Amino acid sequence: MAIVFESFQRDQAAHGLPLLVAGQPERIVAWRQGEAVSAARFLAHVQDIAAQLPPAATAVNLCEDRYAFLVAFCAIALRGQANLLPSSRAPQAVAEVMAAHPGCYAVGELALDNPPPHYRHLPSLSDTPEADDGYAWLDLPVDQVVAIGYTSGSTGVPKGNAKTWGSFHASNAGNLRMLHAAVGKGFHVVATVPPQHMYGMEMSVLLPLLDDVSVHAGRPLFPADVAAALAEVPTPRVLVTTPVHLRALIESGVALPPIAAMVSATAPMPVELAQTAEARYGAPLLEVFGSTETCVFASRRAADDEPWTLFDGVQLHPQPDGTQVRAPQLDEPMTLADIVTLHDGGRCFRLRGRHADMLEIAGKRASLGDLTRRLLSIDGVKDGVVFQLDGGDALGVQRIAALAVAPDMTEQAILEAMRQAVDPVFLPRPMKLVDALPRNETGKLPRAALLALL
Repeated sequence: MAIVFESFQRDQAAHGLPLLVAGQPERIVAWRQGEAVSAARFLAHVQDIAAQLPPAATAVNLCEDRYAFLVAFCAIALRGQANLLPSSRAPQAVAEVMAAHPGCYAVGELALDNPPPHYRHLPSLSDTPEADDGYAWLDLPVDQVVAIGYTSGSTGVPKGNAKTWGSFHASNAGNLRMLHAAVGKGFHVVATVPPQHMYGMEMSVLLPLLDDVSVHAGRPLFPADVAAALAEVPTPRVLVTTPVHLRALIESGVALPPIAAMVSATAPMPVELAQTAEARYGAPLLEVFGSTETCVFASRRAADDEPWTLFDGVQLHPQPDGTQVRAPQLDEPMTLADIVTLHDGGRCFRLRGRHADMLEIAGKRASLGDLTRRLLSIDGVKDGVVFQLDGGDALGVQRIAALAVAPDMTEQAILEAMRQAVDPVFLPRPMKLVDALPRNETGKLPRAALLALL
């Protein structure tokens, strides 16, 4: 096994891209348990874990500690294997992904009560194993599939999307240009999103691997934990989060250490929320646009309600059913369901909705996104969503439903408030009050979970 592993490493060095950029031995890659982890120590852990992994084509990376995820991600890739990134670490989601990849195994840093088949429990990574000086050969082939990311299931069944090491290098270049322009070089990331999500992968895994960036190993969710994590890394600090997490942070009133920038994705950022966040924390809020299929390819300042600016080398081509995306990280054009209008010679765009969200009833048109926005604008509604039910009536029209979190309101009161801004044909029925929406770790709403609440 060792001979085969060493041979694979030597082959990589001849035609690969670096596993770790800015890889000086003393460069800080991560902050874990209040301690800085150097590039030398990180690479020693990667090589040690890689030598322990079994032969396979794929492995489910279930690590919750971000440093453990980084080590496992690189070790799996170094073995020529692909990291499987399920949309959730829930047992059913993991089982479905493993069933689609026969012969795979799973890795994680936690001792699970009911682990998935062939689960490898990683060591604590508290000690530094001995390792040879391997900076020169820690490369990966450009065309090696290093990850298969699964969509969230917000529009149906999660789908796998293969990512090569070359495509990750290409997509990361756009994110770096955006962040360098906003905060300069040598920044430190704290992220509230899991590394398994493609947004979390780009902003908290690829950044520390492919630039002089370090990342906090935790995934703080509660406001006090976010503040504590930020205090554990030096300036300049970049907070990677979502609208749901950011709203909770603001409403808590918890003070944060100085931050240089905030980054948000996974759901539309309300202008009012962005403005409040920038005023509260004295830092720009950069909203990024992309998908599991494409990775990030545009950004904007949400507080100014700016149009989205495309990253270098990206082109959009509106289609009847969505928008075709051409980007350096894509081998072939990809069509998304988003409807856009182009501006500034095609370098900017505004989002007009999603093809699947567009509604036409009795000759009138609306979008689910706009209906949800109007629901959320009602005073007293804390959270909510409008969505279409499966099936249709005798004329083929699908009914519209809504779920709302509004402790001091009735369902009828919400409908009456919506009636002031929405054509009656688009009033959601049923409208159901719930204690909380079934949001996943990134704030998205899996369709199956919404239907289950009804």
